[in-house]
Amino acid sequence: MPTTGKQLFTTLESNGTLTVEIANSEFPDPTGNQVLVKMEAAPINPSDLAILTGAADFENAEYSPGKVVAKMPEPFNSGQKARHGQRLPAGNEGAGTVVATGDSDMAKALMGQRVACVPGSAYAEYAIADAAMCLPLGDHSAEAGASSFVNPMTALGFAENAKMDGQKAILHTVGASNLGQMLVRICQEDGLELVNIVRKQEHVDLLEGLGAKHVVNSSDENFFANLKATIDETDAFYGFDPIGGGQMVDTCFKAMEQVAVSKMTEYSRYGSNQAKRMFIYGRLDFSPTTLTPSYGFGWTLSGWLLTPFLQQAGMDTVMRMRKRVLDNLTTTFASSYKTKVDLEGMLTRDAILDYRQMKTGEKYLVVPNA
Repeated sequence: MPTTGKQLFTTLESNGTLTVEIANSEFPDPTGNQVLVKMEAAPINPSDLAILTGAADFENAEYSPGKVVAKMPEPFNSGQKARHGQRLPAGNEGAGTVVATGDSDMAKALMGQRVACVPGSAYAEYAIADAAMCLPLGDHSAEAGASSFVNPMTALGFAENAKMDGQKAILHTVGASNLGQMLVRICQEDGLELVNIVRKQEHVDLLEGLGAKHVVNSSDENFFANLKATIDETDAFYGFDPIGGGQMVDTCFKAMEQVAVSKMTEYSRYGSNQAKRMFIYGRLDFSPTTLTPSYGFGWTLSGWLLTPFLQQAGMDTVMRMRKRVLDNLTTTFASSYKTKVDLEGMLTRDAILDYRQMKTGEKYLVVPNA
């Protein structure tokens, strides 16, 4: 018998109207390897905002209880043509208690357990999840386990990817983020050098308090010189960037190349032979990515997403990563939250204008069954 509960949906029409609303849904009985999770906590991650708010104008949106209607400007509306007219759920990850299962042994084993899960529809009172993607939390709370997948597995993925590619150092352009703080701890544990770029002195103090050795403040007038010095010291020619738009990737490539050229014994009109690679894994800045290639020809810019990486890494690596997250959920992979809101609270003007800014250390936690 289907279970009824509230759920958040987001719909983008072809005319650019974005509607985000809370509605009653029927959640079907789980089958096979599925489980039905009564959701207790779900974070609002930057990756959730792409579908939740995107680049829509929420300053001038129409707000009513449990519903908000905004306009999506061009070219962002046309760029999402494939979702026009579709009523989509949201919320990549969360945690809750399994209240019903399909008939597979894996699913049945989770009955009654509190689990972290990745249903893609976590902003709801209930969610159907794949048992294979559920992580039993044992004595951990739902709040502790709510952010146990996206940020922890992404940060671990960076370290694993670097090691697979024979790298001994990583550059990260948003070092003070929740994910960035996890990466600091991971690199310390794994013996990887890490260059952290931050924007404020308080972020420098935060990371140095965690034991970070290389923190560069982009607000300092000597930022570029300091960045080159840390790359020179660490050989960090391999970086990850969630900003996407603007010139940060370009700046990193320039610094890498200037360090590489300074080590050359013979001049080459083509620049250095040093391989330089940056991965864009987010879009905190919706403006175009600006590149001014002046860094030789040995550079590569790629996108990076967690799911394709996990598929490439293989099940043994994935299971090892998941165990590491669970074993260190309240230390290396701990998350903190600025505030908690229920489903309706997500859609107030104050909340949306606040959490969509994605400020460091100000993550929201949704408690659907509050």
